[in-house]
Amino acid sequence: VQLQAFGGGLVQAGGYLRLSCAASGRAFSNYVVGWFRQAPGKEREFVAAVSRSSYYADSVKGRFTISRDNAKNTVYLQMNSLKPEDTAVYYCAAGTYISSSYVYRERGYVYWGQGTLVTVSS
Repeated sequence: VQLQAFGGGLVQAGGYLRLSCAASGRAFSNYVVGWFRQAPGKEREFVAAVSRSSYYADSVKGRFTISRDNAKNTVYLQMNSLKPEDTAVYYCAAGTYISSSYVYRERGYVYWGQGTLVTVSS
């Protein structure tokens, strides 16, 4: 499975962006797909994931929405009410669903896309 993330850019605080993660390969619908982000000088952290359910980090609940279109082999991350602290490189990843606890961890994912930069100005 190859993943390509795109849709990042520069936006003012309070604005919105939609990231897309396009996948090639078979059985994409069977994978859990997650978004992680890494801000400058910080470790990569979980943002959101979707399998049959959706999962969110506390910091983005109510502002971000993850969705998937299996017919298009694409997962979306709609980001609303963006804050400067959302500035980071965002990565999408895919893996076989193991349990709900694994969707929050990098080790739960095998395939990773390149990052897309999101910059939120104050």
